[in-house]
Amino acid sequence: MLIHGAIWRFNVRMVRRIVLKSFCAIVAVTLATGGFNFAQTRKGPVDPGVRGGPAGAGGPLNGLAPDEAAFFQDGQGRFAEVEVVANGANNGLGPRFNSNQCLSCHAQPNGGGSSPLRNPQIAVAALNGAKNTTPWFITQNGPVREARFKRNPNGTSDGGVHAVFVITGRSDAPGCNIAQPDFLPAGNPQTGQGGNPNIIFRTPTPLFGAGLIEAIPDSAILANMNSNASEKSALGIHGHANAIISGTANVSANDGTITRFGWKAQNKSLLMFAGEAYNVEMGISNQLFRKSATKRRAALSSPHRTTQATLRRLLQATPVQTRQSSPTLKHLPASCACWPRQRLLPPHPPARRAAPLLHA
Repeated sequence: MLIHGAIWRFNVRMVRRIVLKSFCAIVAVTLATGGFNFAQTRKGPVDPGVRGGPAGAGGPLNGLAPDEAAFFQDGQGRFAEVEVVANGANNGLGPRFNSNQCLSCHAQPNGGGSSPLRNPQIAVAALNGAKNTTPWFITQNGPVREARFKRNPNGTSDGGVHAVFVITGRSDAPGCNIAQPDFLPAGNPQTGQGGNPNIIFRTPTPLFGAGLIEAIPDSAILANMNSNASEKSALGIHGHANAIISGTANVSANDGTITRFGWKAQNKSLLMFAGEAYNVEMGISNQLFRKSATKRRAALSSPHRTTQATLRRLLQATPVQTRQSSPTLKHLPASCACWPRQRLLPPHPPARRAAPLLHA
């Protein structure tokens, strides 16, 4: 009886323990489930995805004066012009180029934006009989890309843009026989990874609001940087104004002002930025860049051209001046189609509007 009684008491204790553990497990599951459901119902940031409807950018600012509106419309028209080598309305393309139109690379979600849904470089490669081989990193459904080479063949630093196309074979460039750069070995065409390790890719950046950025005075940028110093320090926020002068990154070497345009913020003004892009991206020389470089490109990545200065200077205006082709190289025979043509820049308009405010 003692043995049976001890076994019975032992069994009772075991049953109690099992019941208690089961109860605790049920409570834990209930709490966890309740917490999960609470977390599921609690509101938080939600990615809305791609916005539908018409584009909310690319048009002029509200309230432009008539001459400012005309200046914008003129620049918008130039932005859409298709460049050719010779014998056309807009001469001067090449000898090396990444595309033949500003709008071809800056089209999404509107003129002045970034790469469109379909890469226009595929069609440009063979346009007008051109004999270009489409580089492995340019695909129909991929982004517009341009290539910078890290180093020269002799191992020295390069860093320049090497345009992907040449005008060889085009019907408007008879006698030209210039070769494309070597972009091999190939890698993943969609990601751009795993190929030639000497190449750095750049894609078009949107240009919306560039005129507003140019209108911000240096004093406002520096004041914003120096404001709320203790709060910024506590959060680990620190830095300096962009510059390139005597080791200070991204200040104009000419007058010490803060530069702000380009992939490395290396250009001071939109006029300089657009003139350089005109030369680098389409091979067209102008008053600021009188030679069309064939091997190394100036340090600029965002493809847009001289007329982008007129299109994006929404804060500035001047009477419209019709662009002309320079007679500088007109004496060259047609067989010298690999020579660059020169294009006159539009006038540089004075600032008219108050600068936008910066908030710390």
